[in-house]
Amino acid sequence: MKIIGLTGGIATGKSIVSSVFREMGAIILDADVIARLVVLPNQPAWQDIVDYFGPEVVNEDHSLDRAKIGQIVYNNPDYLKELNRITHPRIMQYYKDEMRRIKLEQPDAIVILEVPLLYETNMDKLCQQVVVVYVDRETQIKRLMKRDSMSYADAVMRVDAQMPMDEKVRRADFVIDNRGSVEETKEKATKYYNENLTGA
Repeated sequence: MKIIGLTGGIATGKSIVSSVFREMGAIILDADVIARLVVLPNQPAWQDIVDYFGPEVVNEDHSLDRAKIGQIVYNNPDYLKELNRITHPRIMQYYKDEMRRIKLEQPDAIVILEVPLLYETNMDKLCQQVVVVYVDRETQIKRLMKRDSMSYADAVMRVDAQMPMDEKVRRADFVIDNRGSVEETKEKATKYYNENLTGA
């Protein structure tokens, strides 16, 4: 089993690269998807979040109001730290359980850990290689504003809350530059996969 880390910054285009890897046969373990699973209503993490942030972060259907929580934590580093303290151990456990299961069922699988905070959570230690999807800061801010209908100030705050892209690039085994077209990025991702993961 090969374990490859896929990371980048917010709005750098990880999902484009991830979709290519999935089409080529890799198993994708997406931290954003897993983060939603561990906070489903009445899961332990859901209960801890409601206890800490209060009932106002709960929607009528008992799901968490992610937008409201996002506003709270991005304006307060202590709240963000607490949210991470509640969710990260559960996310990590989910990853470990899934990787154990995949190793038993598909020992030759190529597993992609798609994790925005790969380095920050030390999950790069689980990977044989790390791929970073890169764009420059201004492009990142513009794409985030467009994607999430966000103001410039809010986009800057979200981008600056993460590890700088230059640092991620410095630590990467392989960098996919996503400043060009989607087609170019898909070509780069396909080339990386064929040359590094399948030996083709």
